[in-house]
Amino acid sequence: MRRTLTILGVASVALVALDVILGLWVTPPDADQGELVRLVYLHPALAWVALYLAFGMAALCAVLYLWPRTRSMRFDRLSASAVEVGVVFIGLTLITGSIWGRPTWGVWWTWDARLTSTALLGVLFLGYLALRRVPADPEVRARRCAIAAIFAAVDVPIVHFSVVWWQTLHQGATVLNPNLTPTIHGLMAWTLLLSFIAFTTLFAWMVLMRFQIEELRESGEDVELTRALEARRAEGVAS
Repeated sequence: MRRTLTILGVASVALVALDVILGLWVTPPDADQGELVRLVYLHPALAWVALYLAFGMAALCAVLYLWPRTRSMRFDRLSASAVEVGVVFIGLTLITGSIWGRPTWGVWWTWDARLTSTALLGVLFLGYLALRRVPADPEVRARRCAIAAIFAAVDVPIVHFSVVWWQTLHQGATVLNPNLTPTIHGLMAWTLLLSFIAFTTLFAWMVLMRFQIEELRESGEDVELTRALEARRAEGVAS
């Protein structure tokens, strides 16, 4: 695990750095959006990680925990790790989107269907994290949180199809649009692809790191419980 984390950490830093260099200084400005187009090398990849990777993984691990044949506390910990990282990425998604929206729409925020459903998803998963802090037996907590993760993940397809179902200010997909006709080409397209690879690698590193921390915390609590039980037994023998 330590070697895997090291490799992923180094790779993610290198890829993100390369993406920033290409996005800020090498790729040309857009004919319509000018220099503002450089946010496309951050915002879509951040949204990809938040919506599909993080919360998709959280929901999948929640289902695997609830399914009796695959029930394991490791799936609960992995789901929690994915949500924690996902909340960070969804926050960055909203921030970069607002930075793009200010010069484009004239406002930092508008109650657009895509923006509103994305913000709602972030709130739902903040509620998930709050639910994990409610005192309860570990298995009871895991079951509650698994149900909450699945419930919150229902909003993911709503976010995805919001630009299709409703009239929104948010532009449609740049690459995976309904007609599968990319509106970005050349070096700009390759840099966009690199951003997805870079942030996916960063996500994998962050989730594994958080999962390892959670495993160490759980094992530490088990050791403390064992010591407390042994101390109680010793007191009983002494009396």
